[in-house]
Amino acid sequence: MFSIILYEPEIPPNTGNIIRLCANTGTDLHLVEPLGFKMDEKRLRRAGLDYREFVSVETHTSLAACLDAVRPPRVFALSTRNSQRYDEAAFRPGDAFLFGPETRGLPPDVLEGLPPGQRLRLPMQEGNRSLNLSNAAAIVVFEAWRQLGFPGGT
Repeated sequence: MFSIILYEPEIPPNTGNIIRLCANTGTDLHLVEPLGFKMDEKRLRRAGLDYREFVSVETHTSLAACLDAVRPPRVFALSTRNSQRYDEAAFRPGDAFLFGPETRGLPPDVLEGLPPGQRLRLPMQEGNRSLNLSNAAAIVVFEAWRQLGFPGGT
C-alpha cells in the first residue's frame, strides 16, 4: 500500500514503534544507513514487540539505492521546514513517506530535490521544535490510509 522511508534513523524505540505501525497498516518500511542502532537491539525489539514478522523491513546503503529498489510513484518528504500541510495532499497507493533523523531532520538537498507539493509538514503550536518521529509517521500514514478508505482494515 505505502512505504515509510527512515533516512538515517537514530533512536531504536522510534523505529520499533514504526515497525508496529507498519504491521497494523500494511505499510513497508525502508531504512537508509547509517543507522544509529543495530537491528537486533533490545530497545528496538521491545518497541516492535512481535510485529517484526508481519512487516517487510529493508535496509539500504543510501537514499538513492533505496529509491532505486522501491521505485515509489511519489515520495513525500516530511519536515518542519516545509510549507504545505500533510492534509492538503491527495495520497495514492504506492506513495512513500520520507522522514529524517530525529535530531536534525532531512538535509536541505534532499528536500529541495522533491517538488514543492511533495514536501509536507505537520501543523504544531508555535515555538515547538517537532513531533516524535513515530507519532509523525503514524499521523501521515493514517491520513493517507483514510483517504483511500482504509482498504484491508477491519
